Amino acid sequence: MNASAPDATTAKLMEQILYEVKRVVVGQDRFLERVMVAMLAQGHLLVEGVPGLAKTLTVKTLAATVQGNFKRIQFTPDLVPADLVGTRVYNQGTGEFTTALGPVFANLLLADEINRAPAKVQSALLEVMQERQVTIAGESHRVPDPFLVMATQNPIETEGTYPLPEAQVDRFMMKVLVDYPTEEEEYVIAERVIGPKVEVNAVATTWQLAALQKAARAVYLDPSMLQYAVKLVSATRRPERHGLEELRRFITFGASPRATISLAEGARALALMRGRNYALPEDMSDLVHDVLRHRIVLSYEALSEGMDADALITQIMARVPAPARPLEHEAQAAA
Repeated sequence: MNASAPDATTAKLMEQILYEVKRVVVGQDRFLERVMVAMLAQGHLLVEGVPGLAKTLTVKTLAATVQGNFKRIQFTPDLVPADLVGTRVYNQGTGEFTTALGPVFANLLLADEINRAPAKVQSALLEVMQERQVTIAGESHRVPDPFLVMATQNPIETEGTYPLPEAQVDRFMMKVLVDYPTEEEEYVIAERVIGPKVEVNAVATTWQLAALQKAARAVYLDPSMLQYAVKLVSATRRPERHGLEELRRFITFGASPRATISLAEGARALALMRGRNYALPEDMSDLVHDVLRHRIVLSYEALSEGMDADALITQIMARVPAPARPLEHEAQAAA
């Protein structure tokens, strides 16, 4: 086997999965890549975008390609935690209680407009994401493996919403911004929708997906890259230590250690998707904005001056140098 690339079976399987999804979903390549990264790295996604940008279609199609169970929950103000995780139901015929598991018991779960539900419901979902199990009447039930939650937020309607607390948002590996398609992509979208329905082929199993996750964890990450992740995250907390004194007044709280872990795991997953069993600096730097943007709490001064998290992250990346790319023989020796 080539020391610089995953085995042929792994590469072919990922190629088949992406091909099947792209037969249905037009454009949104960056969004689809982030969904795959989260799946391989066993993380969760927070997605922000207006309705109609194929967020639901992407996750549903991906679930079909890997023969996974897909569930969608529309979050509303009257939702209660039991609507998500399940509850105990009394059977009059037998006189016994039985457990009815909720829709969180799926491989791919879409939490649509998560900020529409009250904090108690949001916390119930985020607890499942972290613990990967729920407890009903003292009995624990594990969710299926693999388990990916994609929560969406609508940025254009904030009336009647319950913003996610910063501590809970931190549970998401990445926050991805989904934009409108180009005119060319929109033409193809309309053409496919009004044309014959495309049937998605199941090209993998959840067992094979678990094997891909294991392969992603085996991707080599050089210590210099882990140090790069630590410095980037540290710069969001104490920018003055990295020659960014001017940013101190814009930041109330920086990113947690979960951000460092997410950068490392995400870089490994992206490297595997790009056909390598070792990560390069660009694998990590491509994910920095998505991993950090929801973890930085801006000050009132930053908001008053129109500063956003992405602008801050760009300045931090310009000041914190990425490590040099390893030489080919070093990468092969590491593999």
